[in-house]
Amino acid sequence: MATQDTVEMASPPPPAKPTLEQLRYIVNNYPIIDNHAHNLLLPTHIDTVPFESITSEAQGRALRDTFKSLSHLRAARQLRQLYECPEDANWDEVLEQRTEWLRTNPEMLLQRCFQGVHALLIDDGLAGPERVHTYEWHDRYTKAPTKRIVRIETVAERLMESILRDASERDLDESGYLTDLWVTFTEEFEREIQENIQDFNVAGFKSVICYRTGLDIEPDYEQAARDVGTPFERYVERAIRKRKFRIERKALNDYLVLRTLEILSERLPRDASLSKPIQFHTGLGDNDISLLQSNPAYLQPLVENYSRVPFVLLHSAYPYTREAGYLASVYKHVYLDVGEVFPMVSRDGQMTILRHCLEIVPGSKLLYSSDGHFFAETYWLANKQFRQVWLDLLVEYVQKEDITPHQAIALSKDILFNNSNTLYGLNYQTNFKELELSEIAPQALAWHPPKAETLSQPPLFPPPPTTPKVYNDELFESFIQEHADIKFVYVQWMDFMATMRVRMVPIKEFKRLIKEGGRLGISQGNTGTLQNDGITPVVNPVGQIYVEPDLRTLRRTHKKDPLPSATVLCFWRDEDGKPIRECPRGNLETLINDIQYNHGISMHCGFEIEVTFLSRTADDKGESYTPLTQTHAWGTLTPEQWLKLPLLAEIATCLEEIGIDVQQFHAESGAGQFEFVLPPLPPLVAVDTLIQARQVIAQVAATHGLRATLHPQPFPGIGTAAHAHISLNPPNNDLQFFVGGVLKHLPAICAFAMPEYESYGRVVDDHWTGGTWVAWGTQNRETPLRRVQDGRWEVRCLDGFANMYLALGAVLAVGLLGMKENEPEFAEKDLPVNPSTLSDEQRKLYGVREKMPLAIDEALLSLEKDDVLREIWPEVLRTCEFGDQRTQLRPFIANIWRTCWSDQGANILNDSFATAIAISFEQAAATNLTVTGTKKPQPPKKDNGAKKDKGADKDKRKGKEAMNFSTKKLSSMSSGSKEKDF
Repeated sequence: MATQDTVEMASPPPPAKPTLEQLRYIVNNYPIIDNHAHNLLLPTHIDTVPFESITSEAQGRALRDTFKSLSHLRAARQLRQLYECPEDANWDEVLEQRTEWLRTNPEMLLQRCFQGVHALLIDDGLAGPERVHTYEWHDRYTKAPTKRIVRIETVAERLMESILRDASERDLDESGYLTDLWVTFTEEFEREIQENIQDFNVAGFKSVICYRTGLDIEPDYEQAARDVGTPFERYVERAIRKRKFRIERKALNDYLVLRTLEILSERLPRDASLSKPIQFHTGLGDNDISLLQSNPAYLQPLVENYSRVPFVLLHSAYPYTREAGYLASVYKHVYLDVGEVFPMVSRDGQMTILRHCLEIVPGSKLLYSSDGHFFAETYWLANKQFRQVWLDLLVEYVQKEDITPHQAIALSKDILFNNSNTLYGLNYQTNFKELELSEIAPQALAWHPPKAETLSQPPLFPPPPTTPKVYNDELFESFIQEHADIKFVYVQWMDFMATMRVRMVPIKEFKRLIKEGGRLGISQGNTGTLQNDGITPVVNPVGQIYVEPDLRTLRRTHKKDPLPSATVLCFWRDEDGKPIRECPRGNLETLINDIQYNHGISMHCGFEIEVTFLSRTADDKGESYTPLTQTHAWGTLTPEQWLKLPLLAEIATCLEEIGIDVQQFHAESGAGQFEFVLPPLPPLVAVDTLIQARQVIAQVAATHGLRATLHPQPFPGIGTAAHAHISLNPPNNDLQFFVGGVLKHLPAICAFAMPEYESYGRVVDDHWTGGTWVAWGTQNRETPLRRVQDGRWEVRCLDGFANMYLALGAVLAVGLLGMKENEPEFAEKDLPVNPSTLSDEQRKLYGVREKMPLAIDEALLSLEKDDVLREIWPEVLRTCEFGDQRTQLRPFIANIWRTCWSDQGANILNDSFATAIAISFEQAAATNLTVTGTKKPQPPKKDNGAKKDKGADKDKRKGKEAMNFSTKKLSSMSSGSKEKDF
């Protein structure tokens, strides 16, 4: 028995009641199951539908007036926010900004448009498969798999098109033909519907009979079967004569709906269960519908006859929302969808429609959909506008005390997610973090914007910026938080000469630049100077280029860097911040986006970094550098190589620590030569990663007193390449891309891929260097284009001198052309042998007729003749090489190619400018040329040392002389002239 001294246990306080703050958070952030949507257009067809149709069902001339409708004006203002336009941007400026997004970063735009969408139910019968993406393609933007909604009229029409493919008017005269055709059609139709019922990926069915003949459907199945005979015959006659298969005869359309309902009602597992739902287009639509017959009230007899089939009345049945609401309220198997009116109706109209829906319809019978179609922006606008109007309505009801915040939250979760999840049997789970009451200010009814750090995710719709947004602030802030000790940023860009130019920017100044949307200004003339700032004829002292950091490339420097720093690569822009044609990196990104979004092909590229490590000799007797290892062969690990493993492992570790994975590294064939294999990445990312990885390799080697070179032949017998593996997914058109495109233009591509005189001494026959014939072959290393497997190819005529942005851009440009030409067959066949071992007649059988360029002049000549490939050249280079002064400039330009296409930015060790120019003048003198002369310079003789061991004893003296020449060139870099580092 308790005494007075007994301490009584206090009862726990009652749980806090939800507030309007929580309601706002739920409405604005709760995930969506979109129960009715359509496929996005393929980029190749994106211009076939007027973009302004996103806010109107009008067509043709009537669509011209949509620009003055409230729905359009409101959507245009909201799209400024999506595209990051200024607040005062007009419609043309909005479209221009949209085009820029689609050109430069369509993936991010699509991700924005589908933000907050958990799953989609897609009716994929709106357009043919040749115009739109497949339904499962949309999975990349949702948390859960997309499901299909099967349009029954499309099923029937495609069946009839298949059945009547070979039919002619003579068949109509045959006795029993129409009877047999009817039996075939109905059996095939039933089979299709049954298969879709069993298909896990099919969530339900849909009928567009509202468009075809109206909702006044014959409710009796037997009567419908009796009425269909003659209309079916007339339909078949028309289909055969006109090859048009659209079904729009009332009796036949009625029969298809009733037959589907019969099939859905049959074979249910138990009496109380319901079948998969069927959706009916009701109300709002284009002028194909009969407005009077789009009233869902016509469906009441059908609803009563098929009580085990859930009916979903789409599009709010506008303007018959109340009629639809009545059916949903009095029949347990009828549901009302509130889609399409967002964004097709004004804000006030949307509010009125939702009020009508809630007049008598239980919250458990309402479903949300966007009716998103063709353009991703239709999803974004619908979701945004629904959340806004739904929140305003619920807050009003709460403030009027019609419902509590708790009830409003439950209604919101039901319409956004739960109702569709239950009705369609999806069984999806949402991982949604509720807003805790402790995170909310005490004033429940006085709303203030929540602090960003208190929410589990940022607000879905931030206010539109007053000026165009240049940088992704969230990406930058996340990087800085992870690397708070950074004091400097290496802002890097690659010029026309493939020189990596760098500015070291203190982190405080870099933060300011990002916050203010600034860029670094450089003289346009700097793009035409040589590595030692020597002036060339292409230098234009007038004009400015603005360097814009691409924060996607922001990367911490490796631990050996003397500064606590990061590195970032850049684009070139004009003074308005728009891309310029002269930017090699920007041009490559444009080509990648064209291939991915206009042709539905994703690409990956993997590079092999072949590098020769050099030691400085103790004395300077003509051989300042020697290979790091001498006991050396491909794939070996000799004791001498083993002793160098700490260096190689340190490089691999430094790369890994900054986020660059190395798949493997191993010894290559040449003395001191090793290979680091990078993983396959999207093309632009792959090139960026290649450049940054090469910098790390060179810098780590330098800390050990070593030089690292990508020179294609630093010593006789050592050939160094930069092979690129390119894969297409799907691989269906890889022959068109590589054989019809790349192979056809391969000689011209060499001007980008092997841009030095020294590049061509490496490429010889019988040495696995790609050979000297324009050919391709499966797993054939004696061809410059090797097919590894379906969709994956290796470009072998690449070396470390190449500016990889331009070289890969050239490959993608002509590959794109090959896909557009879409030739079914090619004269160039899969070559199973070394082409150099065949006779001319044997090579012709495989379509091998042309030699690869044997010198840079031949490659330049091929490029000069290749009008198609030249179109991707930046304007300055094209003017310089092929302008009116090309005759006078050609010898000088050839020397520029020889001297200055060495990829300093991509970390290539090469001759210094002074040494190479001296050699150029020596060559000019030897051929009685001046630098401004008109005679074509002669390429250097092929290095006999490239033949490896053949005739080694006989040519020992010549090989030694060649060795002396190479090492003299290397030694010159350490004697007064600027060093051309990796």
